[in-house]
Amino acid sequence: MNKGEDNVIVLGGMIGVGKTTYAEMIAQHLDSKVFYESVDDNRLLEKFYDNKKRWAFALQINFLNHRFRAIKKALQDKNNVLDRSIYEDALFARINYEDGNMSQAEFDCYLDLLNNMMEEIEGMPKKAPDLFIYLQASFSTIERRIKERGREYEQFENNPELENYMRNLHSRYDDWVFDHYDASEVLTINADKYDITNQQDEEEVLDIIDQKLSETL
Repeated sequence: MNKGEDNVIVLGGMIGVGKTTYAEMIAQHLDSKVFYESVDDNRLLEKFYDNKKRWAFALQINFLNHRFRAIKKALQDKNNVLDRSIYEDALFARINYEDGNMSQAEFDCYLDLLNNMMEEIEGMPKKAPDLFIYLQASFSTIERRIKERGREYEQFENNPELENYMRNLHSRYDDWVFDHYDASEVLTINADKYDITNQQDEEEVLDIIDQKLSETL
């Protein structure tokens, strides 16, 4: 795939799977821009992990707003990579609702706002990404990578409640991607298999992405 073509690519997958690293690799390869998930500068995220029932709704609205702003800019520029997008957001909200962290009224409010935002996206000149890249990995890989990156509030080795949340989220991803996501073509990459810090693996993954883009566009 030639650099400079109008490719909007979104990455998705479990917390800790390596979306940002992949996004930066792809953006460099395609000479495009990365839109980052708001994590390190998010004042609500650590509060959420400490008290989910208190902060789940506020965090979801915060993420939704950030992801809506990002996808609007990405679709206008038409040559970008997003390390997470608005399309996955409802999965996190639904799990928080099902776990009792959001009330029915809060969840309904969230869905109404999300639907309103999606209608705005559908009215844009470029209405959807060109490709969704799903980074699929085993839970053991996720657990190892969360430990390696060392964000204290994400560690669940001695936190059964947080581990249950992570395992539940992980168990729902395949179903969401393969049965519910329909905004674009999907490319699944086995994140257990590839270590893109290794040049050979990086080149192989980029070849796979180039091939999928050539088939899609």
